[in-house]
Amino acid sequence: MPTISGRDSIISFACLTFHLLLLQSFVAESGSIVENLPGFSGVLPFKLETGYVSVNESELFYLFVESQGKPKQDPLLVYLIGGPGCSALNGFFFQTGPLILNTSDYSGGLPQLLYNEFTWTKTSSIIFVDAPVGSGYSYANSAQGYYVSDTISVAQIHVFLRKWLADHQEYIENPFFIASDSFSGIITPVLAQEIIFGNEGGLQPTINLQGIVSGSSHINYSLEANSRIPLAYSLALISRSVYESAKNSCNENYLDVDSSNAECLQDLEEIDECIDPINEENILEPKCAELSPKPDDDLRQQARRSLIAHSRNLRRPFFRPHDYWCRNFEYKLLDIWANDKSVQDALHVRRGSIKEWYRCNNSIPDNTYSYDIGSGVDYYSNLTNYGLQVLLYSADHDLVIPYISTLEWIESLDLTVDYAWRPWFVHGQVAGYTLRNEYHGFRLTFATLKGAGHSPTQYKPVECYNMFERWIHYYPL
Repeated sequence: MPTISGRDSIISFACLTFHLLLLQSFVAESGSIVENLPGFSGVLPFKLETGYVSVNESELFYLFVESQGKPKQDPLLVYLIGGPGCSALNGFFFQTGPLILNTSDYSGGLPQLLYNEFTWTKTSSIIFVDAPVGSGYSYANSAQGYYVSDTISVAQIHVFLRKWLADHQEYIENPFFIASDSFSGIITPVLAQEIIFGNEGGLQPTINLQGIVSGSSHINYSLEANSRIPLAYSLALISRSVYESAKNSCNENYLDVDSSNAECLQDLEEIDECIDPINEENILEPKCAELSPKPDDDLRQQARRSLIAHSRNLRRPFFRPHDYWCRNFEYKLLDIWANDKSVQDALHVRRGSIKEWYRCNNSIPDNTYSYDIGSGVDYYSNLTNYGLQVLLYSADHDLVIPYISTLEWIESLDLTVDYAWRPWFVHGQVAGYTLRNEYHGFRLTFATLKGAGHSPTQYKPVECYNMFERWIHYYPL
């Protein structure tokens, strides 16, 4: 499918957004305040609102948490989850939201919830939205409504934001930021561009866009895939001899290898044998099989059965049931909680709107989603003319979106170096490394999280909160 990028997309995106806006009625779609949630003891210590916003044939579900600091002054963020198809609850519980699951002493039944002292809502208001449609609790009113693409998703989120602000005018003047994780990184600069063009075109309400904050940001698949092997070598997952051989035989292009290039294919096969048993999201953690959300199954027994069924044919068992831990155990708890009817009623989920809730709905990218934005780099290049503040943060043990690929495309923007590569600290310890570039008021900060994996907020919540809190208030890392 042809991809869209750069200035050539202005008219097509604008037409799509304006067409959707013409179809909308800006009647208030007030959400509902949630004071109690099943699994949490007592009244929630923060303001939580949930609801739906109608966008054409779609009903996009959201959770809004008001800043626990100074809500009239603090920034307002929309938080876009990866996937495509992962739920807003994934960000709400595992990344930047105010609650976490009690995973330490789960013994069955409805999981217990705890307050997250490192939530980003301590210093910002956040809209967590289930997008694209089919993610989480969002749904469409027709079968055709579930067919979405990158560009359609951008247009729908753009409409969602203007409709949401029309109903929450007390936040219109707050500094607005687009926050995203993983796959949503590629639509983030496109959405920023559309918001700017919409403001310039007179769309109301005006969105006070100030910047972007994006973790493990997917921008260009080819660039990221070709960066996996150099990063794997630097992390001591493959030998120098096979790395150098593949580098030469494949000419540093490890995708779309010609079938006649036997030497390159043989090198890649040897590399795969080394990398395949590794958890690519975080090479320091066990590799775990995916778990289907079946709340009635026993958590650990299902995990063990899945791991045995999916393990490779190795001489020794790759996992021993008594001595390994899987992050998927935590995901399974969220499956149990979010599918509970009392939970859905408390969140004001419309009954009968979905059959089953999934943390990440894999049927979306497999069946109903089209990837029509090939790269987000040109969009960032366009945005350098608008004085935005950008924070890109990456894990240094992530093979899914290698941090070296992010550095490579940042360098291609040819910005001026504000400060060069240096460590940044939390509680006197190195939390990662950072650099900052700028161009006529556009300022781009890049930071790594030492020892983290894909979606660094899941692995380093203390460091990520400190990073965000400093950056969002214009302090250097």
